[in-house]
This record gives sequence, C-alpha cells and structure tokens, in this order.
Amino acid sequence: MSIRHLNCLLSPARVAVFGASNRPASVGATVWRNLRAGRFAGPVYGVNPKHSMLDGAPIFANAAQLPAAPDLAVICTPPATVAPLVAELGALGTRTAVIVTAGLSAQQKQAALDAARPWALRLLGPNCLGLLSPHIGLNASFAHADALAGDVAFVSQSGALVTAVLDWTRSRGIGLSHLVSLGEHCDVDFGDLLDHLASDAGTRSILLYVESIESPRKFMSAARAAARNKPVIVVKAGRAGHGVQAAASHTGALAGSDAVYDAAIRRAGMLRVDTLQELFIAAQTLSRFGGNRDGTLTVMTNGGGAGVMAADAAAREGIALTVLGSDLKARLDTVLPAQWSRANPIDIVGDAPVERYAETLDALLADRSAGAVLFMHAPTAIVRSEDIARACLPLVRGQASRVMSAWLGDSAVAQARKRFEEAGVADYATPEEAVHAFAMLQTYRRNQEVLMETPAASTNTTPDHACVKATLDASLAEGRDWLGEHEAKALLLAYGIQTVPTLAVAPTAAAAIEAARGLGYPVTLKIRSRDITHKSDVGGVRLALADESALARAAGEMLDAVRSARPLARIDGFTVQPTVRRPHAQELIVGASIDRVFGPVILCGQGGTAVEVVGDTAIALPPLNRALAHELVSRTRVARLLAGFRDHPPARLDALYDVLVAVSQMLADLPHLAELDINPLWLDEDGALALDARVRLSHTPVGGAERFAILPYPAQWVRTRTWNGRAIVVRPIRPEDDAQHRRFVESLDPEDARMRFFSVRKALPRSELARLTQIDYDREMAFIAEAADAQGCPQTLGVARTVSDPDNVEAEFAIVVRSDLKGQGLGTLLFEQLIEHARARGTERLVGIVLRENTRMLKLSAAMGFKADPAEPPASGLRRMVLALKSSESRSPA
Repeated sequence: MSIRHLNCLLSPARVAVFGASNRPASVGATVWRNLRAGRFAGPVYGVNPKHSMLDGAPIFANAAQLPAAPDLAVICTPPATVAPLVAELGALGTRTAVIVTAGLSAQQKQAALDAARPWALRLLGPNCLGLLSPHIGLNASFAHADALAGDVAFVSQSGALVTAVLDWTRSRGIGLSHLVSLGEHCDVDFGDLLDHLASDAGTRSILLYVESIESPRKFMSAARAAARNKPVIVVKAGRAGHGVQAAASHTGALAGSDAVYDAAIRRAGMLRVDTLQELFIAAQTLSRFGGNRDGTLTVMTNGGGAGVMAADAAAREGIALTVLGSDLKARLDTVLPAQWSRANPIDIVGDAPVERYAETLDALLADRSAGAVLFMHAPTAIVRSEDIARACLPLVRGQASRVMSAWLGDSAVAQARKRFEEAGVADYATPEEAVHAFAMLQTYRRNQEVLMETPAASTNTTPDHACVKATLDASLAEGRDWLGEHEAKALLLAYGIQTVPTLAVAPTAAAAIEAARGLGYPVTLKIRSRDITHKSDVGGVRLALADESALARAAGEMLDAVRSARPLARIDGFTVQPTVRRPHAQELIVGASIDRVFGPVILCGQGGTAVEVVGDTAIALPPLNRALAHELVSRTRVARLLAGFRDHPPARLDALYDVLVAVSQMLADLPHLAELDINPLWLDEDGALALDARVRLSHTPVGGAERFAILPYPAQWVRTRTWNGRAIVVRPIRPEDDAQHRRFVESLDPEDARMRFFSVRKALPRSELARLTQIDYDREMAFIAEAADAQGCPQTLGVARTVSDPDNVEAEFAIVVRSDLKGQGLGTLLFEQLIEHARARGTERLVGIVLRENTRMLKLSAAMGFKADPAEPPASGLRRMVLALKSSESRSPA
C-alpha cells in the first residue's frame, strides 16, 4: 500500500504525452488534444520522434530532450516500449505515469514495474482510459468530453463506465473532483486511491466501480480509514454469481463470492448500490441528507395516489412510517381540512393553498417525533409550485437534514425543485426513489455502526488446546481431509459449543446396540464415512430408534442403502447419539469457509437439509464479537422466528452469538481449518445445541488470524504495568473509549493541549474524537494508560500514538500525559511500549513534530534515542525528532 507521489498523479504541475500524434482517432492524438484543450495551467510536453510540431507546439524526440522532468507522463506508445520508457522517466525524476497502452503481456507489465521500482515511480494502468482532475483543468485521458468540477471522486476498473459516468454527470450538472480509470492496476489500485482521497480536501464523497479486489487486507484497511472520514459508495459487478465454484459443504456453497464482497463492503462502513444511477442518488443523499438520524419517515403530499406509492415503497424497503402522536394530530387538525387522513401519509388535499403547505411542514418540523419528512407535491392549477417552494424555504433552510423532497413532474416544478436544492434539500424524481434513498441511508448508518466494532481474535473463553491439537494432528497425520462426526463434535466442545453426546462404533448392528445401551433410547444412527459428506442424501441418517430391534433393522437397511448409493465409499462405521427432543427449537446453520479473496468468512442462517433451497443465510468477516454476531443474525429471515411467536418463547440469542464468536476464534486459532458446518444447530429458550457437524481440514495453512481481511483488535499488546507502585493497564484504544477519551482531553491544561494539538481548544469536535478512537490497527496504534478512579471507573492517564505512512517507512508519534501526572515516568513507560510496537511492525523510523518550546518532550525523546533533524528550519518553530528503528533499505532519490 502506498500513497507515495499520488499528488503528482492527480495534481501534477507538468505533464508529458508520449506518443502524441495528429493521426485521426488515435489514442495519442486524443490524449494530446484533451490536455491541450483543457484549463490545465502547467506545461504540456509532447514526445514523438516522428513529429517536430503539433498544433503549433514543439514536439520532443525523447524524454531526455524535455525542458524539465514531468510530474506525470501519459504513455500511449506500443507495449514493447513501455518498460524502457518507464526506466528513462524514473532516472529523469518523473514520479507518476499513466500507461494508456493496451495489450501488455504479463512479462511486459512486470518489466514496467521492475523499471519503476528503483525510482518509486507510480504506474496507473496499463490498458486504462486515463484520469481527469477537473479542479485543475486536467484531462489526461482519451475520454470524449471533459468533466465538471465538483467534490465527488469516481474510481473505476472499467474504462467504458468512466466515459458513461462522464456523460451522465455532465448532463445532470454533477461535478467531480477526480475521475480515475484503473485499467489493469498493476501498481496504483483501489487501496492507494482510497488512502489519498480520504484526506483530499476537495473530495467529499468517493464512488467506486469494482469488479475484483486482489489485495483484500490493503483494500479493507484503506476502505475503513476512508469510510471514517467521508461516504464511500460502491457498485460491485457480479451479483449473479456465475463464478461461484461447487463446494463440498453447505457453507462453501452458500458463501459465494458476491455475498462475501457484500459482507466486506458492509464491514468497511461503505454503502453498496446496484446501478450507476443509485451511485449518484446515494452520493446526493449522504451529502445533503446524511446528517439525518431518524429511523422513521413521515410523508406529506397533496395527492393521495403519491402518498400510497410512497407507503408501498416503504413497505417493500422495510421502512417504518411514523405513527403520528396525539399532540401532532391536534396541531394538524388546526391547519388541515376536517376530512384529512389523520394518518401517515398526510394528505393535505389537492386544492391546498400555499399557507397549508407551510403550516403543515412547520408542524412536522416542530415535532421531533415526526422523524424525517418526505415533502411531495404534484403540480396543480390552484397554486404555482414555485410559490409553495418560496413559502417553505425559511422552514427547510435550517433543517435540510430532516427534509427530503419529491417535486413530481418536470417543467412545471423545475423552479421549485431548484429552490429546494439550493437550500440544501435532497430532491428525488419519484416517491419510490425518495423512499429508496431513505432506505439506503439506513443501511449506510448500520454499516457505519459495524465499522465501529474492533473485536479481538480471541475471546474470554479458553479452548481446550490439547484436545484440539490431538484431534487435528490425528486427522492430518492419517492424510484425512474430513474429521469424523465425533471428532468434529469434540472440536466444538473444546471451544465451548454444546453438542449431543456421540459415540463412534464399528459398522455392525451389534456395535451400535452396545453403544445405545450406554446412551439410552431412543437413539439416532448415522453412517460414518470419510467419503460421504451429506449423509442424509444417501440414506445415512435414521432418527428416534426406540429399541434394539429397531436399531438393528435400521443398521442393516442403512448399510444396504449407502452401498447402493455410493458403492465405492469407504464405510468407517456408525455414530450413535441419543435422540434429543426440544419442540421449540429452530434449526439453524453456523459455518465457516475460506473465500479465495477475503479469506476466512462466517455464515449463519436457517439450517436443515434444505438449507440451499431456503437460501436464508448471511455472511460476515471475522473477527466477531457479540455486537457483530447480533448484526449478522439480524440480516436473516429466521431471526424473526427466533424472537418468538405463538407458543414459541424467544430463543436465547446470546447462546447463538456465543457460538458465532467461538467459530470466529476457531478461524483465528486454526490455520488448517478450511470448512466448517454446524447443521443443524438447534436454538430455543434453553440455549444452543449442535446436533451435527462437519469439518474439513487443509494440509497447508489456509486460515488463521494472519489471513483475516480485517486485522483483529491487538489483544496481545494489552499489558499490566507497575507505575509509581500501582498496577495500571496499557492497552490499545477502542472505539468505545470515546467518552473516556473526551474526558481525558478536556482535563488537560490549556498549555498541555497546545503542546499536543498545536492549538488551544475548549472542546474536541466529534469527528476528531472519532478519528482518535476509531483507528485501523493495521496502520495506527494508540496506547492508553488506564487505571480505576476512586469510584472504580476506568480513567485514562496518558496516551501514546503512532500513525504510519501506508508504506510503513515512517510513523509519526505523539504522547500526552494527564497534566497532574507529568514528570512521574508515565511518558517514558508509554514511549517504551510505542517503540516496541513500531519495531515489531517493521517500521523503519519514528518521527515526532515537536514545538521548540516543548522542552519536556524534546528532553524525553532525546533520552529515548531520538535525534533532531538538522534540515528543519528554525523559523518553523518546530523540531523534527527522528529515531531510526532499522537500517533503511536502498531507496531512490526523492
């Protein structure tokens, strides 16, 4: 991951086009013309040995003849020339190149990367359309038109969609901050651009068209960081799932690649939409209406039909319409006709004058219980739409985040729509579009809540590691991929998941009868074969066998059925277990598998033999905690049954959450775990019980916490330390520390706050508090020193923080200790753990930007081995303190 030199890619000062031409319809000619025709203020050089002049501009024969090294080179030359050209540009001092050229072989792409690496020259493409940065008038592409300047960034793997979006946004007056075609993204990819755009002041929202992800942890790390700062909205192609391969387990079959992408997008706090139109509707909604936190919708309309359409859309989308309170009804009675609906949608009647619109809207906005308001109007001859808008503007200007509008029609409502949009109101063409936008906002809010969660890989439950090791080692030593049912259940028990007692016996009726005598009747008999995964499919399961004769008969019939259905299958024996009766239990499935892109995934839903047919499952990425387990279960239809119905009491959902968290821990602990099915898992008012389980192992590691797409909470860095004769805890910060962290920052003396934040502040903005507590442990660390106060509540004593660049070359540190605890060694203790962590991550150097008058920090950092950077000018008022953690690799000149 790297954002190095991406400023030169997206905001270059000088650009050169290699392969500039005047040949009609050629890529080189189009790129040259687009760059020259735009508002780009910097020099644009053309390079082509076949020309000396183009369009009145001098053309250079090669890179060496250029007057200055371009920040950005656009390469439109044949594939064989690309790598040598990249090497020449790197030596010249160019920092970025767009390879528009298509048709590079794998060897030629690698040669270009090898040529760029010594100079840290960044490559976009090959086989891409190019890029546009309208705010500086840059059109370094062969697109058919230029883009309007705005604050929405669009990054796409499809060049064709870039041109379509360009055309679509221009026709609708939507401005873009950047428009980037990734092409084959041999170097610069989604992760890099998300990192750059997340901190780009000119970009308020980021839109992505994604076909595939090659570096999942890099992508997730960048996406989560970006989504904490601004909306990130994704169109992911491939919902049809034609590429899902056959899998041996139910979980493997159900956890198709698109469902996993869906889970990844959700976990990263982004919003997924299905169409390009939805992409920009969502961007408008989050930009104008994103501050809304209401969960219900109130519809006001001058037409009953439009109200019914909105209500129908809300029912389809699962959006609750607000139940009007008695006080609100009483106020509306004073402004609406006697025959008004007294329900939601609120029909103000088609002959409504301007005053009725304004008074109704005023009543709704004055009552917070009304929730969000969808203002709808269909044009009539009674009153001009623009007059209605003008009368309502004073009301909506201050509360645009509570109002959505749908001015139905076209030219008759155009001016009214324009006035509302200028006031910051999100406007939609139809009732259905408005309700769908509100539903997208609800989904986005839920995804942002998921983003807040940072569970550890391990839980408070300590598994029976000896049992787990013995079970897995035996299977791997014997060359078996699948654990026997009794072994799989032993694995579950080792992680605290309750199972039905199961005995493995020889494939004879006598052996089964002997086992049943110890268990007690009735019993369930199952075939045991390493070659048969789904036992029910071959007659390998018989339930509720009441006595010895029934068991003996079932054993013989089962052997005959299995041998007939699978004559080549090896019969290892039977398993015998007591038949359990829990009449209120729901059959669920909990499983795990390894996705080829995002690694370990977890599945939950309605179980049983028809699990694929029912199709009621949801997917999540580990690690999980109870909150994330709850979110996963809530996305299934069976969750409504688990809440209780008729004579079925509510099931113990906490027991299900614990099973899911235990499976998450298995995936972290067991790198050889390839697939897991617990099906059925019974859940009722008494808890969870695993009736059957299948586990497939891989002889080479495929999982483990190191292969999670999301780095778990680094619990290994939680330390109990002794300071001033008392025990304190030094641990990584969590999102739920926000209130505690606010109290700590607000307790600092103004001068201490200035030394830390370079400014004096009375309060910490919510956005900055979130940035300080919701960190990505893959690139940041914040250790807090914590101890209990007199009331036993945890309080923060000090904080030490590092933020690494995406290349992990340099990490900037900051340390602050509570004002009344300075000079007692706490800063040194925090500093030591911070340095230890940076070394463990492989960071090359730690740096700190310290005010020159902050003598205490300068003295502490010097004592820890930091050296002042002599290049920092005294006039800056700052000192740059540097600690080399390891020998820097050979790097190119900057």
